[in-house]
Amino acid sequence: MPADRVKTAIATVCLSGTLEDKLAATAAAGFDGVEIFENDLIASRRSPSEIRRLCADLGLSIDLYQPFRDFEAVPPDVLRKNLRRAERKFDLMAELGADTVLVCSSVSPDAVDDDDLAAEQLRLLADSAGERGIRVAYEALAWGRFVNSYEHAWHIVRRADHPALGVCLDSFHILSRRSDPKAIRTIPGEKIFFLQLADAPLLDMDVLHWSRHHRLFPGQGAFDLTEFTGHVLAAGYQGPLSLEVFNDVFRQSDPRPAAIDAMRSLLALRESLGALDVPAPPRLDGHAFAELAVPADSETGKVLATLGFTRAGTHRTKPVELWQQGSARVLVNETGEGGAISALGLTSADPAVSARRAETLLAPVLPRQHGPDEADLSAVAAPDGTEIFFCGNDEWLRDFVPSGDSGAGTGITGIDHIALTQPFDHFDEATLFYRSVLGLRPDPVSEFAAPFGLVRSREVADSDVRLTLDSALVRRGEWAPGVPSPQHIAFACDDAISVSSAMRESGAPLLDIPGNYYDDLDARFDLPAELLAALRENSVLYDRDDEGEFLHFCTELVGSRVFFEVVQRVGGYRGYGVVNTPVYMSAHRERRLSGA
Repeated sequence: MPADRVKTAIATVCLSGTLEDKLAATAAAGFDGVEIFENDLIASRRSPSEIRRLCADLGLSIDLYQPFRDFEAVPPDVLRKNLRRAERKFDLMAELGADTVLVCSSVSPDAVDDDDLAAEQLRLLADSAGERGIRVAYEALAWGRFVNSYEHAWHIVRRADHPALGVCLDSFHILSRRSDPKAIRTIPGEKIFFLQLADAPLLDMDVLHWSRHHRLFPGQGAFDLTEFTGHVLAAGYQGPLSLEVFNDVFRQSDPRPAAIDAMRSLLALRESLGALDVPAPPRLDGHAFAELAVPADSETGKVLATLGFTRAGTHRTKPVELWQQGSARVLVNETGEGGAISALGLTSADPAVSARRAETLLAPVLPRQHGPDEADLSAVAAPDGTEIFFCGNDEWLRDFVPSGDSGAGTGITGIDHIALTQPFDHFDEATLFYRSVLGLRPDPVSEFAAPFGLVRSREVADSDVRLTLDSALVRRGEWAPGVPSPQHIAFACDDAISVSSAMRESGAPLLDIPGNYYDDLDARFDLPAELLAALRENSVLYDRDDEGEFLHFCTELVGSRVFFEVVQRVGGYRGYGVVNTPVYMSAHRERRLSGA
């Protein structure tokens, strides 16, 4: 079956809530079917027949009942117990309306390493299942006691040679073991009874712990699921593309957005297989603007003025000011309550296509109110609520009445990047959103020790648009008067030292960096004395790698959570000076404690 006609399904174990919550979220996200995880059914007050009716009412097929564990290659007395257990489950499946059961390779201490015995006993199970119209999908667990690869599972299934017995292929169990998936093409498609998909980060840990806690939806991790799924479809697989993701965060999150994120991952996967009618992401040519939602009495405009920005215009119908220096544009929207980055304007080569792609990939389209002569910009919501506007050739600037103000500026040339702190339970969702909807490329996740705990960070970028996504791994306690979900806009310049000096002369509230930092900098890099002195005098931070250098400095907080950064890139430096982040975070806290 071509990939564009393959059904979609999701295991209930992927989502949070009761079975009823999970089924409602699954249907709302547009899935065709569902895998019922046994624990979810056991905890439900509804009978299997009632769950069957509920799924039918929601338009969901029940594609798999799972898991059935520790069956094969056991002594006769254990086998009798296992067959009795299977009969009870088949009774339940008949009431539930499920025709395929997942049987995991055994981890039981009763099992023996005997492929002939395993095949013989699985044939007995298939005999019983087949009489009831049920199929048995045998899956090799990556930690199975004797059967832990799909090749071995297929070898046993082939030896059993029963029409009601096939294999289940799980991308995590196969790719976590670094198995080559090419041989999947040698399995007859009709013997691949089920396909389960999960992505994951590359971690060096026990595979069972990795599987139970760190799986991700396709496109959120490091596995090549396009190649993997391509092999399965090329073999002639006819069943659904189904997600089975064990993840501690997903199982604590609101199931409805989680299910939408799951569906988005399958849409993106289908696109990568050439099986989804969606336009390619248009080229993004840079940051058109960043918008700050601030209170009416905010000092944001005054701070921007000290940074060399000019109030270039006011919106015709909204309480919004346009501040500009070089190609860096900041909109100050006086309808906020504490100050936050509320919107990003991205310059698209084709805004209409960008919007159509976003809608196809389930990005929430935001309603827009605009006057008859104002730009009709399309906007969608990112997972954290940030509005993403698709802008063309600066047509939106006509919405602002020019102020006539002018200024010399301080040397800022544009927006280098924007840093957004993500809620912990949206970090992976945000990565998939920016990757699939906007076509940005994610870098590997990095972690650094901040003053109040570990912070996870990831860049999503192309050559002209850079975003960094940050998230605290453990929520901060109330004892520290820190910054809730800090955000910042980083402006580009050609000479950070001279820009810092000019801003200080104009009264900008720049952050002071302690002398200990520069003593350490001297020890690490052996910088020329003149450069080190200039960095110290102007509180400019420094980093260097094999490609180039990075100089940057920060303002104090403007409001409760936003600050500005100014950066200079020398040579091919692509990073963000993450090594310096704990330094300016500590400086921010110290400044707030001093009563600023």
